[in-house]
Amino acid sequence: MTTSASASDPASSRPEPAPPSIPAPARAVPTATLAELADRATASRDRPAYGHDALITCDRLVRIFSADGVEVQALQGLDLLVREGELMALVGASGSGKSTLMNILAGLDSPTAGAARVAGRDLLSMTAKDRLAYRREVVGFVWQQTARNLLPYLTAAQNVALPLRLAGSRGGAKGRRARTERVLELLELLDIADCRDRRPRQLSGGQQQRVAIAVALANNPAVLLADEPTGELDSHTAEQIFAAFRTANERLGTTVVIVTHDQAVAGEVRRTVAIRDGRTSTEVLRRSEVDAATGHETVVAREYAMLDRAGRLQLPADYTAALGMRDRVALELESDHVAVRPDDSESGGKHG
Repeated sequence: MTTSASASDPASSRPEPAPPSIPAPARAVPTATLAELADRATASRDRPAYGHDALITCDRLVRIFSADGVEVQALQGLDLLVREGELMALVGASGSGKSTLMNILAGLDSPTAGAARVAGRDLLSMTAKDRLAYRREVVGFVWQQTARNLLPYLTAAQNVALPLRLAGSRGGAKGRRARTERVLELLELLDIADCRDRRPRQLSGGQQQRVAIAVALANNPAVLLADEPTGELDSHTAEQIFAAFRTANERLGTTVVIVTHDQAVAGEVRRTVAIRDGRTSTEVLRRSEVDAATGHETVVAREYAMLDRAGRLQLPADYTAALGMRDRVALELESDHVAVRPDDSESGGKHG
């Protein structure tokens, strides 16, 4: 006989046990087929190499100096691209690595690791002979010290003609005539034709630097590099020197890269790249905007943080100090940006 439990039966008041929970089916993770993997590999292989369309390419460039058993990393994986025809400035505090970078690009120093190419030349694989030809044919260099750029016993015209002779330009009457024409062309272009027969001691500092620029341009280099070219000059003369660089860039199409502390010079170029701790840290791009109503033209500048190929960027020190950021930060991916927030793991709070 089957009996039902009465209302007073304690067992009847017990709640029925909940049915065992059934876990939700795991979301299937799509797996790539062999064909899809092959397509990805092909796409990756066919993707243009980094800096394939740049005149200057620095790819994770490293330069380590050793002295008394101590190693110093002057460049720590620096990335930089410079397009043909650019006029740009490199800025940075003393010890940031900018002069090391310039010496590498000039063929005066060799990188420790990474890749560096200028006008199709691989700066890591060059022999001593290749490096000499590179300095004569591909790059021109202007030093900060005016006396370092010119031979004191030669006239301005003779100084400009010297690189042409060293490069092995044609001899004979035709060769001499071609050299003379090239020298006069450059001196007139830089507005110092009247100085052609003067020696350096008879020239002002500004005139010496313009002759030095003419010397650097003599062999029609793809790139003109200048290390603090206005460092020893007053502001008015510095403006004249920068005008000479602009003339070389606009009239001859020469790509110009200037290392400078002079903010007036840095503010005159379309692109300024800052180097900090051996890496590119920020970049300022300038563009002209014309007011449709007034026709007045203004230059608008915007600063960007540089994101290198490893996904690293350097946050400005005043930003991190203001928010107390150190050691680690929290990242949040939004629909159109990445939010960077101070670490709140110890406080347990959440930043809104």
